[in-house]
Amino acid sequence: MKQLFLSCTLIFSSFLVLAQETKVDTPIATKSQLVINGKTIQYTAHTGYIQYKNTEGKHTANMFHVSYIKQNEPNKKNRPVTFVFNGGPGSSSVWLHMGAIGPRRIKMAADGNAIESPYAIIPNEYSWLDLTDLVFIDPVGSGFSRPVEGEKAEQFYGYDNDIKTVSEFIRLWTVQNNRWGSPKYIAGESYGTTRACGVTDYLMTEYGMYINGISLISAALDFQTLREFQNNDKPYIFNLPVYTYTAQFHKVFNDERNIDTLLVKKAETFAIQTYSVALLKGDLLSAEETMEIAQELSYFTGISTETFLKHNLRIPSWMFRKLLLESRKQIIGRFDTRLTMPDPLQQRDFAAEDPSFTLINSAFATAFNEYVQTELQYTNELPFYTIGNVHPWKYGDGKYLNVTPQLRNSLYKNPYMKVWIANGKYDLATSYFGAEHAISQLNIPKELQKNIHWTYYNAGHMMYLLESELVSLRKDAELFFKKN
Repeated sequence: MKQLFLSCTLIFSSFLVLAQETKVDTPIATKSQLVINGKTIQYTAHTGYIQYKNTEGKHTANMFHVSYIKQNEPNKKNRPVTFVFNGGPGSSSVWLHMGAIGPRRIKMAADGNAIESPYAIIPNEYSWLDLTDLVFIDPVGSGFSRPVEGEKAEQFYGYDNDIKTVSEFIRLWTVQNNRWGSPKYIAGESYGTTRACGVTDYLMTEYGMYINGISLISAALDFQTLREFQNNDKPYIFNLPVYTYTAQFHKVFNDERNIDTLLVKKAETFAIQTYSVALLKGDLLSAEETMEIAQELSYFTGISTETFLKHNLRIPSWMFRKLLLESRKQIIGRFDTRLTMPDPLQQRDFAAEDPSFTLINSAFATAFNEYVQTELQYTNELPFYTIGNVHPWKYGDGKYLNVTPQLRNSLYKNPYMKVWIANGKYDLATSYFGAEHAISQLNIPKELQKNIHWTYYNAGHMMYLLESELVSLRKDAELFFKKN
């Protein structure tokens, strides 16, 4: 009898352990309201997990999300829903969530940097919630999203697996919330635009779920335009106009170039028609041609001719960020080259720190942890990763991941789908000029090219942190949803 009791106890204990490992709480529902354009929007926030199951039906991960659903909607079928995520890889959706699109945002300084702690969480009158319901997704390894106990995290870390898990999340959410009939949109930022193109194609191919429109914010579509690897000249070509924008902003020129409104256009033309050819020629350039190119580069960037000659006509972005304001003992940001900080280590030729991220990361991490517990009434003792460690990340078969084939395929399959590409002029993480090049290689007919709409902002990668550009982004969102 005692042995039977012990056996039953062990079985019951094992059941409890299994239940604790796989238990996922029902999302917490909270009601609130927000005034947008003078109209009060009543909404319900749902905060919690969706269980991700692999193709064998095994529960392998818990994916955290916050969904905002407008209340008292008379015709839910016609109400759009937008699935939102950031990039990284490994980034949570907190940046778009509390920086631009969600019903609450973090108050920023006048220049778009973070204010001093404690951070203020304020109503976001520029939210998209009057235009669409919103679902903010944290892929596995970011935010509160984790593999279940016993599952290897590496199975989720890579382009192909990430596309499958996020696509399945969208399908599950759509089923559980009875939204198959609703217009569906995707909004991604940075690597989130990479994911957006892959997910859009996957949803169409695997589930027959067609997307009405995708918003690509700070687009990363062809990684050959981004990766400053040896023997890859594309980043030097496509970063050059951003260098020019930045040099003008910081007024490094000693002549009319500081106010020349055509200077960036001249830099774009030089980059495509002259600089690209010179880099292609390599050692075949004559000494005279090399000097000529170096002088032109100096003219457009404010970096000395001698420096370009010393570095074989190629200044990577991390070096440019160090050198541009070296005389002022400052370095400039990578995500936003408008922002600066004192150079903490002057005796080296590169900028490792990023004044456009350090303070901002702390503000978003702290503010979201406060917001989720207080207003959303959700508690999770796991650490919330604004950017989780998901490395090594498998980018695909080739050296440079390129999702333009997926975007092309989606446009051909669904010629009604609209694409909105939003670009920060001062972004050295994903340059606007590189995005333009990637789209120019789509090889699609003119009627499909009309589906693609471009907007530009006087800030960086997270252009919405500068309030004037947040206002512009909101106005552009209105136009985007009206066109669909």
